[in-house]
Amino acid sequence: MTSDIDELKKLFTAKPRPTSWAERRERMDEICAVDLPPADIAFTPFDIGTVPAEWSLAPGSDGQKVLLYFHGGGYCAGSIASHRGMVGTIGKLAGIRTLAVAYRLSPEHPYPAALEDALASWRFLRGEGYAPQSIAIGGDSAGGNLTLATLLALRQQGEALPAAAWLVSPWTDLTMSGASLDLKAEVDPLISRDYLVGLAQAFLAGRDAADPAVSPLFADLSGLPPTLVQVGSSETLLDDAVGIARALGAAEVPVMLEVWPRMIHAWMLWSRLADGRAGSARAAAWLRERLAP
Repeated sequence: MTSDIDELKKLFTAKPRPTSWAERRERMDEICAVDLPPADIAFTPFDIGTVPAEWSLAPGSDGQKVLLYFHGGGYCAGSIASHRGMVGTIGKLAGIRTLAVAYRLSPEHPYPAALEDALASWRFLRGEGYAPQSIAIGGDSAGGNLTLATLLALRQQGEALPAAAWLVSPWTDLTMSGASLDLKAEVDPLISRDYLVGLAQAFLAGRDAADPAVSPLFADLSGLPPTLVQVGSSETLLDDAVGIARALGAAEVPVMLEVWPRMIHAWMLWSRLADGRAGSARAAAWLRERLAP
């Protein structure tokens, strides 16, 4: 009997893997946005300076609480459109507003361009009157990396931190030292070591991959807000997620780690998956609790 995850994998392999950056971005938008957001969510695009952004708000949601979200894509692909369904759904389930940000991508804009845009989006929210305790920050894959980098930069600069962080399939070690990169290679249909190496080279542009600013697994994580880490057991980045959860816990950060059996990279992008819907519901409940009055 064919499972829903097996059917989804057929979507990934229906076309050859693209090679150019433009083709990769187009393909990611195509496969990640195949499941549409609920029809009752209002999406409002605008710009934060030169950075494209988009609000989402479902009927009955609390517009004074917000999830600031950074999409995945290895810092080289992904967009507001690719993640609109996932982000909008989480906001609706959590009963909050979301703000998705189209940070600049590599290789055209390597480190620290994405971080600069992420910090600008945080400061935009603060300037709009959102209190830190009313904001959560989250992201998947490279967006999870950017979430942690943003938190570390805010802490270093003495700024207030948000109430919570949400990491989905986070890419936390750009040195690629995790054993799961090889152990899970046979079951991960999306992410391979060679693929990540190319992304990291484009993003780092010569910077040391072990620098904690780009590999938060090696950073001092003390003082960061409560964090939810969600990852699939069939991911090459499994060790990145488990490792950051362990490091957060060792730094006395309240952390919850969920490893979802058989799930693939950033599986909550696809609401056709029963566990995609369940994972979103779990994350939304956790965010709702963290942002409670």
